[in-house]
Amino acid sequence: MHQPPRSAIRAGGMVLAMCLLARPVSAQTVSEGLSPTLANVKRTHVVRLGYRESSPPFSFLDQSNRPIGYSLELCEAIVEEIGVEVDDANLRIEYVKVTSDDRIPAIVQNKIDLECGSTTANAERAKQVAFSPLIFVAGTKLMVPRASTISAPTDLKGKTVVVTKATTNEQAMHTVDKKFSLGLNIVPAPDHEQSYQMLADGKVDAFATDDILLYGLIARHKSQDKFKVTGEYLSYDPYGIMYRKGEPQLKAVVERAFRKLGSGRDLVPLYNKWFVGRLPTGEKLGVAISPQLEEAFKVLDDTQGSSN
Repeated sequence: MHQPPRSAIRAGGMVLAMCLLARPVSAQTVSEGLSPTLANVKRTHVVRLGYRESSPPFSFLDQSNRPIGYSLELCEAIVEEIGVEVDDANLRIEYVKVTSDDRIPAIVQNKIDLECGSTTANAERAKQVAFSPLIFVAGTKLMVPRASTISAPTDLKGKTVVVTKATTNEQAMHTVDKKFSLGLNIVPAPDHEQSYQMLADGKVDAFATDDILLYGLIARHKSQDKFKVTGEYLSYDPYGIMYRKGEPQLKAVVERAFRKLGSGRDLVPLYNKWFVGRLPTGEKLGVAISPQLEEAFKVLDDTQGSSN
């Protein structure tokens, strides 16, 4: 059989290569260089934000049942940076309700892209998910009726305490119970609102969760005359925005969004909007920024300066 000359084969190969290079680049081809989350965003033009219904001022519903809050604003800044990364300035946000119990599975199972709530970033959770830079520092405290004499862990002996299911506060109360041999009756509720309601209905002696969430719930329910936040910190809880683990490109996008906020000095005003000023729903927390958080924001600004 007649074989074509090698020069012809080489020439044919070059023509084929040129034809392949000249093909129009499809969205799928462009997405091939993106991490799984970013590739899906580019394909669907949607970023799915997980929100909480009753974690003011981080993530909650306004009078029109629209998700709002400090964490959601931070997530919206990340969405803008995702738009830059995938070259799509018109990304749509889809809000997906999550609870304390299903928020981590929602990230792991690809039901949401970012979790914008009041989630503690700790080593145990970091085995499953990734976290943004620090957005807040909280700790477990107790909400009790104004007339209650509870002011320390030892005052809880034999008492019933409600916690929100699958939170670090639940773990903290079990630790306190064991440490002081309190014989606590620890009751888990599905979400912070239900936990609050159990205390309001007199079914429990105290509600244990992060101090800032307790202040937020008291302000939201205008119940300053009914309840107080008391006791020492029973845990240390640094908050972060959750996203999928094992995606270095997504991690870079999240951290770049925070550095931009830091360099623009937008983080402290954003904090003040949600924690010091009056909320869109009318409440006012009046919680000044902690020195630890202010320093963490300053570090982001310094990082941006050194990377320019």
